[in-house]
Amino acid sequence: MSRRVVRQSKFRHVFGQAAKADQAYEDIRVSKVTWDSSFCAVNPKFLAIIVEAGGGGAFIVLPLAKTGRVDKNYPLVTGHTAPVLDIDWCPHNDNVIASASDDTTIMVWQIPDYTPVRNITEPIITLEGHSKRVGILSWHPTARNVLLSAGGDNVIIIWNVGTGEVLLSLDEVHPDVIHSVCWNSNGSLLATTCKDKTLRIIDPRKGQVVANNFEEPVALQEMDTSNGVLLPFYDPDSSIVYLCGKGDSSIRYFEITDEPPFVHYLNTFSSKEPQRGMGFMPKRGLDVSKCEIARFYKLHERKCEPIIMTVPRKSDLFQDDLYPDTPGPEPALEADEWLSGQDAEPVLISLRDGYVPPKHRELRVTKRNILDVRPPTRPPRSQSASDASLSQQHTLETLLEEIKALRERVQAQEQRITALENMLCELVDGTD
Repeated sequence: MSRRVVRQSKFRHVFGQAAKADQAYEDIRVSKVTWDSSFCAVNPKFLAIIVEAGGGGAFIVLPLAKTGRVDKNYPLVTGHTAPVLDIDWCPHNDNVIASASDDTTIMVWQIPDYTPVRNITEPIITLEGHSKRVGILSWHPTARNVLLSAGGDNVIIIWNVGTGEVLLSLDEVHPDVIHSVCWNSNGSLLATTCKDKTLRIIDPRKGQVVANNFEEPVALQEMDTSNGVLLPFYDPDSSIVYLCGKGDSSIRYFEITDEPPFVHYLNTFSSKEPQRGMGFMPKRGLDVSKCEIARFYKLHERKCEPIIMTVPRKSDLFQDDLYPDTPGPEPALEADEWLSGQDAEPVLISLRDGYVPPKHRELRVTKRNILDVRPPTRPPRSQSASDASLSQQHTLETLLEEIKALRERVQAQEQRITALENMLCELVDGTD
């Protein structure tokens, strides 16, 4: 009599559970725009959700602890002149988020640790380079201030947010609309899907497709007949991929292994209400004391509900096998180092003692100033023309000195404002 051999895996018994009602975020007017992004982004400090807004696009940013009913007058992040289509938190600064819009622009925002009293309307920087709507954003996983955007113009642009400059533009790679873009773990390659039903692996610095001829899949998993777009989330620490169908009411998860059949079905979390979008918490934002290996933020029509994935364990000790060192908030490279051809793996941190987000860190943007460029030299002219030229040169130098002094005063005021904001935040924390 033969016995069926059960595959050994510590994730066989992963189960999902919705958070209690008082841990949800209520009365949020989630955006009804027809677009295939997740509409939600989350990090260890904040939850951001694209919302309905008159006269342009907006999203709301809530501290994670601000659960319950959200006041209808709660300040929004506004500034786009058309609907916001995608948002993404910077992996190296929990207070910085980028937004992409139907108005063809990308805006990068600094979110304060304290709750603002009015709408945030001034981005740190606005990035303009696409000719049609921008629907996809993705920060580089290891290089500081490097942001990717993809638009309806079939173009991928990689920006240095610190200077506002375009680092790379891939405008001849995709013949049709780009559906999704993803970096690999060290940011040396991109994977993209396109309306032409082709998956491409791209070296962005060479501007070349290095692989797109996938004749046979290594594994084929039959899904249901739902016509909603799938939102995949992959956790490299556990090798688990979670599939969330937009408009569906379930999350299916699979373990990926190096040996056949490669993809192993684990379980399905189901609920009654369909999901409008989904946020996925970075590993450093999880509660390791509860053996939490993933946390989703499911968008309903008017609320956001956390869904927690845990591995049952009897011991209260730190579970080393569940929590290998994971990417932390420090970048491994500067933007110019990455552009020059350097690669580096993410800087890892241990979760043994839990993770405490750092205090507010300000993103500095340094744009090239055209006034810093000296006027070109010209052929000799008459004495009077020379005198006039010298006078103009002296006036220009005087203006440059005044501008430099003004810039230093502005920077000093910005530093004082940041210090006062941090003091206010500490006072608020002390009264809680």
